[in-house]
Amino acid sequence: MNLAPLNNQTILFLGKPRAFSEEEFAAQIEAHNISTTKELDDRVIYVLEGRMMTPYEQNLSDELYEKGGYTFLTIDDFEKTLAQEIDDDVLLMSLKLSNDKERLKSFLQNSCVSNALFFKLLQMYKWSGEDFFENDDNRDVTAALIGRFYENIERNHNVQYATTGVIHLVSQTQNPELLEAISNLEPLKFHFNLSILLARHPQTPKKVLKRLLREGEKHVLEAMCTNSALDMSIIKELVQEELYAKILAQKVKLTEESFELFKAFAKELAQNESLDERMQRALLALADSTVMNELAQNAALTQESIEKLMQYDESKLTQLLLENPNIDEKYLREAYTKSQNHLSLAKNPSLPEDLATALFDSAEGVVLEALARNEATPVDILYQLQLDSRFERAVKTNAAFTKHIQSQNIGWLV
Repeated sequence: MNLAPLNNQTILFLGKPRAFSEEEFAAQIEAHNISTTKELDDRVIYVLEGRMMTPYEQNLSDELYEKGGYTFLTIDDFEKTLAQEIDDDVLLMSLKLSNDKERLKSFLQNSCVSNALFFKLLQMYKWSGEDFFENDDNRDVTAALIGRFYENIERNHNVQYATTGVIHLVSQTQNPELLEAISNLEPLKFHFNLSILLARHPQTPKKVLKRLLREGEKHVLEAMCTNSALDMSIIKELVQEELYAKILAQKVKLTEESFELFKAFAKELAQNESLDERMQRALLALADSTVMNELAQNAALTQESIEKLMQYDESKLTQLLLENPNIDEKYLREAYTKSQNHLSLAKNPSLPEDLATALFDSAEGVVLEALARNEATPVDILYQLQLDSRFERAVKTNAAFTKHIQSQNIGWLV
């Protein structure tokens, strides 16, 4: 929509604004040399339909529509265009000079303003040293923040008025600007867990992570070590502490540079699921039993590495390999012939259906419990295991079974 044709025009405005307050709406249209009237006269060729039209206004609108010759405008499109025309710098300076908190709040609650302007306005808001919902103004601003960015807010309106809404917002968003904006909010000091979530989030901007790093809170830095997208400059600062270096070695997305940096922590590196084949070869070359046991449990283990580890023919190592989802099916079938392998097979997330059935028929208690927990276990077997009180809890916490129940919309069987 273009406001230029409306310059120096008088619009018949029926109803009220939606996103703007009446006072702000009047100021914004005045800036574009647009005037409004509530009564039809010869000047009117545009009709703006707002919210909450009276019966009289609705009837007048219907009559004018039938008569023809008028251009109808919707309040949503009109206000959106008004918001797009706002000069951010002029508005921010006006708010700063006037110190008008109510006007600032009304813009923060205005869904038509851009996200870029919203973040600038949010930075201006003063929380008065109180929490997100500790006073009415803070509550309204927090609700506006959550309502603007929360995914599928229409399905869960209640989160708009609870601190959990901010927590969920951090967890679900992939917007670095939003994460940075939240990191700057004063009430963050009341919610330590939000700093932990920000430190862990792969989309948190580098400058926010740098600030958290400088603050040096141990639990926040431990969480930061699990961030899969850490910049190398941050990694090099964290790695100076052995505690953080060990966590990084397990969790960071490895590159050639970072792999070399963590070589002193081979056990932890062996647990890292971003190991490529060359890195796995380097760890295998150490011929360290502890490192090999950790590698055997790594879901990123390649077939080449599995083949090499299987050659050791060491009992504990073999059992761990049999639980690995990447192991070739031929090893699983060979292993089934020996009963001491049944428990490890029952834990394997890539267990073939016929082997699951065979293990179920064996009726070994510990094996049945492992099957009850295994998402690869066929649903019909899980139904049968659920009927046994020993395995009922394990089946109910099995994600695959839960998903099946939800898809069938049949609730829990009792």
